[in-house]
Amino acid sequence: MNFIKKVADKIFDENVHAQFVKFSKGEFRNRAVIKARCVKGKYTINTSAEFANELVRDVAEKVGDARVQITGAIVSTSDLKGKIDFKEIKQFQGVKRYLIEKEMSGKEIVNLIKEFPKAFFALSFKTHDGLTELKIKPKAPKSGKPGSKGEEAPNPDFCKLITNDEKLGKSFVLERPEFKEAVINHTFFVEDIVVPEEMKKEKDFAKVRELAKRKGKIARIAKIDGQEIKSELEFEA
Repeated sequence: MNFIKKVADKIFDENVHAQFVKFSKGEFRNRAVIKARCVKGKYTINTSAEFANELVRDVAEKVGDARVQITGAIVSTSDLKGKIDFKEIKQFQGVKRYLIEKEMSGKEIVNLIKEFPKAFFALSFKTHDGLTELKIKPKAPKSGKPGSKGEEAPNPDFCKLITNDEKLGKSFVLERPEFKEAVINHTFFVEDIVVPEEMKKEKDFAKVRELAKRKGKIARIAKIDGQEIKSELEFEA
């Protein structure tokens, strides 16, 4: 399940927390951009980079014990040597990009995501039955700037999911169960940084920042089949 859907369902788990931990107080425009299309039961979902890890996990869970060909990259500051076979490693300013081209099972991918939750999984693969395919650009996403008013939303072309899984396809368009085309954009408003009571005397500010929750709201604008629908979601994660 993608993190926007989780926020809408009031599910604030560690994956949702990871989406907001990089933000300070402020307004952050053009986030979690989605372009969705449904034709005869087949969903094509294009998104910005925020959804990458969750998409990889969702499709990997569909693969399960089967082994499929994986290509792409895992981007991390951690040392993954010995954890996974990689074709090549590229490094810049302490950030490592492990290039992957091998067969893996869905379970192996899910376990890697669990073991290295801070890594960025830019992996492309399809389910063994070919009914779901995921393509992600094999690079690190650009560090996001706040975004200014009137600035045009970026083209959501970092991730592409093609699937006939109705539940997965519909989870990106919350406003209507049936749709043909949808373009969705979000603005994050971080209004407060909530520090846990037990962390208030902690001297390691990096640790405090990591564990503190962000509290605020998400302004969501969805254009679905020619109609604009605005909504607001509250979060503390």
